[in-house]
Amino acid sequence: MQSPVLVLKDSLTRESGTKVHHANIQASKAVADIIRTTLGPRSMLKMLLDSQGGIVVTNDGNAILRELDIAHPAAKSMIELSRTQDEEVGDGTTSVIVLAGEMLHVAEAFIDKKYHPTVICRAYNKALEDALSVLDKISMSIDVNDRSMMLGLVKSCIGTKFTSQFGDLIADLALDATTTVGVDLGQGLREVDIKKYIKVEKIPGGQLEDSKVLKGVMFNKDVVVPGKMKRKIVNPRIILLDCPLEYKKGENQTNAELVREEDWAVLLKMEEEYIENICVQILKFKPDLVITEKGLSDLACHYFSKAGVSAIRRLRKTDNNRIAKACGAVIVNRPDELQESDVGTRAGLFEVKKIGDEFFSFIVDCKDPKACTVLLRGASKDLLNEVERNLQDAMSVARNILKHPKLVPGGGATELTVSATLKQKSSSVEGIEKWPYEAAAVAFEAIPRTLAQNCGVNVIRTMTALQGKHANGENAWTGIDGNSGEIADMKDLKIWDAYNVKAQTFKTAIEAACMLLRIDDIVSGIKKRQAPGSNQPSKPSIETEGDADNEQMIPE
Repeated sequence: MQSPVLVLKDSLTRESGTKVHHANIQASKAVADIIRTTLGPRSMLKMLLDSQGGIVVTNDGNAILRELDIAHPAAKSMIELSRTQDEEVGDGTTSVIVLAGEMLHVAEAFIDKKYHPTVICRAYNKALEDALSVLDKISMSIDVNDRSMMLGLVKSCIGTKFTSQFGDLIADLALDATTTVGVDLGQGLREVDIKKYIKVEKIPGGQLEDSKVLKGVMFNKDVVVPGKMKRKIVNPRIILLDCPLEYKKGENQTNAELVREEDWAVLLKMEEEYIENICVQILKFKPDLVITEKGLSDLACHYFSKAGVSAIRRLRKTDNNRIAKACGAVIVNRPDELQESDVGTRAGLFEVKKIGDEFFSFIVDCKDPKACTVLLRGASKDLLNEVERNLQDAMSVARNILKHPKLVPGGGATELTVSATLKQKSSSVEGIEKWPYEAAAVAFEAIPRTLAQNCGVNVIRTMTALQGKHANGENAWTGIDGNSGEIADMKDLKIWDAYNVKAQTFKTAIEAACMLLRIDDIVSGIKKRQAPGSNQPSKPSIETEGDADNEQMIPE
């Protein structure tokens, strides 16, 4: 009897084979179950306490999973899914996880029957291709300029969110904002940059109904000398600067030895003249409002207020970019290079208002602005955060439609049609892949089933009735009315989803399921390798304030 050979170190644990598959599937199902109840209009909210004791109340799949701290590696990769979905298309974060969980759940039976994971994956990928072709078939194009269609669409996407009780409000905001910043690239392409040019300002207080999209921008700043400068200017001429209006200090320390007292006066005079010079160059263009990202010295303030020009200093770069987009100004780096074309004249009104207990500057009524601010008001911070998350989703949906104006039915109708078509096709699939292919078809029913569960209707009856309606891939628009749980025509109810959200959901879910199925070994407890000969302590040494100054003392 020979002694067993140790390959792995004692500290390593290795699980392999079916055990791993089961563990992964269990973990993924657990993640899917966490957010299953947040799908659809009758969804529940989740309240999460984070480590600092802050509260997040939300039903946005991504926001929930982002807060969770999860140990299991497979569950972690499920969470990545919803993040991908959120970054790619902004909506469908919950469905993606529910679908992936279901895909893995139906695969479990095959793994018990000793199917090889690659066979299952092959069948799944085939199912994915067919599902996408079904999507193409049932999708319908829409006219982007038809506002009522667009509203219906955005509304059905936010219908599942907490703000659906405010109905059209959020949908309106999202549509206004995205149509404002859309830029035509030519060839029918549209670029909508939500992140850069739409700023969401949350100000607690007031009612949600007071929220609006400004035809321009606002920022949390007041003019430099409130008493002297104008706080309301109609049709202002705006100059945006990116340079400090104060005397340039030398980069490195310079010592000047002055022998005569008059030289000191000359030095001061030079500083003053330098600033005066800059101000004169700026005032040549008769601006009404000068905004700089850097500092503005008292002397410059004095010159500006004497000329009746309002000035704002130390503005964020992002805000400055938005102002430039909104009023047509160009951000200038050196005052001596100003040209008439750099002055922004498209704004209709500049004014400073006090909201709550802070001053906000508004530059509004712009002609054809390419940037905008969404002003959200609401009772509490938590409410505002949730509204902002919903608005992000709504804007992403609006952006998706502007980019690909194609719709598919919502309310689980798409999934049922896909499922029915795949079931039909499964009979023509040859060999052993037929069964996993059929199982993938059944897995798509998870979404309508979850919708029915969240409405609290008899799930089995509803599902069989729906399957009957969809039996041969017809009635593509029949789905579940998420509010009442009744079977209804999605066209009449105006419940739609964006085509690329659905496509992305299917792709992400199936690809992730395949990836998790392919894992057959988990080795944990691997230590980081250290360079040979270095016996450093594993704990990082933390510098205290005391030794921050003396850079590692060099031994004499």
